[in-house]
Parts: sequence; C-alpha cells; structure tokens
Amino acid sequence: MKNRDRIYPAAFFIFGVILIALVSGMSIKNYIKQNNNIKQVSANNKQKESQKIFFNRPQNDPENTTVKIYKSKNIMELYGDEKLIGRFKVGFGRVNKGYKEKEGDNKTPEGSYYVCYINPNSKYKYFFGISYPNEKDAKNGLDKNIINKITYNRIKDAIDDRRQPPWHTALGGEIGIHGGGTKSDWTYGCIAMENEDIYKVKEYIRLRTEVYIYK
Repeated sequence: MKNRDRIYPAAFFIFGVILIALVSGMSIKNYIKQNNNIKQVSANNKQKESQKIFFNRPQNDPENTTVKIYKSKNIMELYGDEKLIGRFKVGFGRVNKGYKEKEGDNKTPEGSYYVCYINPNSKYKYFFGISYPNEKDAKNGLDKNIINKITYNRIKDAIDDRRQPPWHTALGGEIGIHGGGTKSDWTYGCIAMENEDIYKVKEYIRLRTEVYIYK
C-alpha cells in the first residue's frame, strides 16, 4: 500500500511534466508559425509598396533629379533631390531580355546614362534622348567588332564631355523616354510612358539628368 502511495504521485508528476512539455512544444511551434506568417505578410506588403504607382508633386522644384528604370518590373522611378516623388509604369523594347548591343536588336539598354537631348514636339508627345551608347556599350561593341576604334573614340569623347554620343552607328541610337502607352513592350528600344505621365515628368527631367537602367 505504501509503495502504491509513492507510485501514484510520481506517475502524476511525470505525466504533468510530459503534458507541460507537449503544450510548450505546441506553443513554440504556433509562435514560430505565426511569426513566419507575419514576416511573409510584411515581405509581401513591402513588395507591393515597392511597385505602387504614384506621383507626389513636390512643393518646391528639386534642384537635382534622377531617373531609375527597372526592366524586370516595368517601372520607372523619379527622384527629386534624392527623394522618391513618383513611380510610373513603363514599356520597353520588343525584345525585353538582355541589353542593347547593336542597331535593330529591339532591346532597351542597361547601364548608367544621362539625358542628352530633348524634343518637345515628338510624335510621342515628349522625347528625352539618353546617352546611349555610353563608353561601356562602345567598348563592348569594339571588342565584338561591331564598331571600329575611330567610332569608339568618338563615343568616348562625347561621353567624357557629357554631350550626345553619335547615334548613327552600328550600335544604334536615338534611345529615349517618351509617351505612347504602356500596354506592352512595343518600342524599338526606348522607354515608353503613358502620355499623361510624360507630361508630369517633363517638369523635372532636364538635360544631363542621370538615368539608370537596371535589368
């Protein structure tokens, strides 16, 4: 009888320890699961926020503007004095994979450029020509025998002076940002915006505005 009296409390104690361990384990698993769900929702919200289309007209005209273009997202961002003031949907060249290398490949360039020409009377409303080909594009063309050393030097000299590089070479040219719509990737290499959007950004994009085009 005495042995039974000793066994029962011990059994209840062991059962209690096991029950607590099970409950604690389930609680930890639920906590981890809930925490992972919260992180996933937060990541999804950040991704949606990074693709949100908007335009906030600044109270004062920025002294410096920068354009960043993301080909994989079909998005263009406009910065004024390093602050994001607008994000717009855009379309690209008909061949959207890879970077432009030569005339007629229908690809949009990738790299660092600047606005070197502005046409306010384009058939696509406004046209902001960018400095394609840049020196890197020219070096790539020289290495692949698309252009010769003389053409490479002409391009390099123009880029060094922040001028419009030669556009009528085997590398192609006359690449820029213009209106015309964004329903598809339909251009020959340019960046297309909605007409109402090109009128918004024209107030801020100027000659030598930096333009960065990413994959």
